[in-house]
Amino acid sequence: MKITLSFNQNALENVTNLETVYIDKHADLVNECRRGSRKAQFEIYKLYATAMYNVALRIVNDDAEAEDVLQEAFLDAFNRIADFRQETTFGLWLKQIVINRSINYLRKRKMEMVSVDGVEIAEEHEPDFEETHLKVEAIKSAMAELPDGYRVVLSLYLFEGYDHEEIAHILKITENTSRTQYMRAKRKLNSLLVTKGVAR
Repeated sequence: MKITLSFNQNALENVTNLETVYIDKHADLVNECRRGSRKAQFEIYKLYATAMYNVALRIVNDDAEAEDVLQEAFLDAFNRIADFRQETTFGLWLKQIVINRSINYLRKRKMEMVSVDGVEIAEEHEPDFEETHLKVEAIKSAMAELPDGYRVVLSLYLFEGYDHEEIAHILKITENTSRTQYMRAKRKLNSLLVTKGVAR
């Protein structure tokens, strides 16, 4: 099975469209959760747990921590469900909680972001590896080897559909730092994939 990494442009829009249809179908469950229904909470958990676990795992890169993030995020969401204004979909609101929790776990590990304010960053002229078809397992393996700072920015940009302005806000860094981390992460990931024999 192969994957193309050239999908970021419409990723957030596509996710939003899919989520809108999805949450409309389950809006009654969300409303039941507001009323404290344990059964509805369990149904919501079953609907979102796998996807949210994968989001957490891509960021924290540790099975046990991802599981902790998942449990805490759902508890947080159910405790704060009265604050959910339905200005976005429940899934996107929950995902933001998962991402924030995941980043908090990394901060406890003292994830380092390299500040490059005031430094001119040259544009990349090498072939874009995003257009290269790569095996899913090879990408997962290589992503797990990236330093936390690289992996988080790459995950938020490529897989979660955030732009650099949003990433800068989430991570409390500058847009320039986000872009630089992303460019360095891409190069590092590509290098790892080359050593694994799956990229040109």
